[in-house]
Amino acid sequence: TSDAFNAIAEPRRRHILEFIAGDERSVGEIADALELGQPSVTKHLEVLGDVGLVVARRDGRQTLYRTNPEALRTVHDWCRMFTQHWRGQLRRIKAHAEEDR
Repeated sequence: TSDAFNAIAEPRRRHILEFIAGDERSVGEIADALELGQPSVTKHLEVLGDVGLVVARRDGRQTLYRTNPEALRTVHDWCRMFTQHWRGQLRRIKAHAEEDR
């Protein structure tokens, strides 16, 4: 996976990002919460880490993962473009509906 968009195309990776968005989590915590095998979670975290969407921190024998807000900004900014498009569409629909009254 070469970029953030390819990485988040996989639904389990999106679920992992959602789960760790609020707090650092270990592989075991992620696996248990999302009902995934630890090897699978590790692979997904590796992909997310390779594109910079998650960062890892060692805490004793455990590795904790959290989202990287700066890397997620690229995805957010791209999605915002479509939000603006749909707001414009909704304004046009509203104006059209009000004309028909």
